[in-house]
Amino acid sequence: MSPKVWLITGTSSGFGSLLAKAALKHGDKVIATARDAAKIEDLKALGAATLALDVVDDEENIKKIIANAVSIYGRIDILVNNAAYILEGAVEESSGAEVFKIFDTNVFGPLKVIRAVLPYMRERRSGVVANMGSVGGWRGGAGASMYCSTKFAIAGITESLRPELQSLGIDAVVIEPGYFRTNFLSPGHRTASAIRIPDYDTVMEPLRNVFDTYDQKQPGDPEKGAQVIVEILTKSGRVAGMTIPARIPLGSDAVSIIDGMCHETLKLLGEWKEISASTDHDDVKK
Repeated sequence: MSPKVWLITGTSSGFGSLLAKAALKHGDKVIATARDAAKIEDLKALGAATLALDVVDDEENIKKIIANAVSIYGRIDILVNNAAYILEGAVEESSGAEVFKIFDTNVFGPLKVIRAVLPYMRERRSGVVANMGSVGGWRGGAGASMYCSTKFAIAGITESLRPELQSLGIDAVVIEPGYFRTNFLSPGHRTASAIRIPDYDTVMEPLRNVFDTYDQKQPGDPEKGAQVIVEILTKSGRVAGMTIPARIPLGSDAVSIIDGMCHETLKLLGEWKEISASTDHDDVKK
């Protein structure tokens, strides 16, 4: 199997950095990107090509950066939209500007990168678009509504993108990790809303304490997670011969949470089926 060419956003830390290293170890070529390319010199030393790319940049600049990326190895086989962050705050505490900023990074930015990369994949009739989602894209949580909603959006975009690209030989998948022991929950990597409303303290304070105490105690091993992602996106190792699905949970906690959500949904449908279905026109056959 010939080496794949990866383009990964947000590689200065966490999954992005580990994924770049795992792909290089797999023998593939990596174009690692970050807002500040100086912060990914370690990846350059390992053999990755590095570029400055801020996903919230304007569309034309992103297209130019992607064109530059394609010129390095002549193609992009695997795109991983990894750049994202969490906004900590209740819905009422989250300002319009803060909401736009997280959607700009977690949703609008990946869309711009996808639109810039797809023409090159369409030309070759091959490629993989992988979006990093989250178990938060299955179940919302108090204090993390904006983050969860961006991951719901990413899942919906990916599920819609997949059939659009299928006949063109391009895969689309959203990878949905549970809690992995990265720096994602560290105070410097999560952003708190500027406004705090005392009425929400009974909900928010326990959540902030959970984030602080759970940080670096998450069950997931990010190096193992990065290795699994490489196998999934290159269809190698344990994934050889398998079809990449639209959505892939990552981590035992993700499997458990999603399983519980599916059972709850089926229970809800059973309880409400008669009332929900009663809204059809009389001429609709049951």
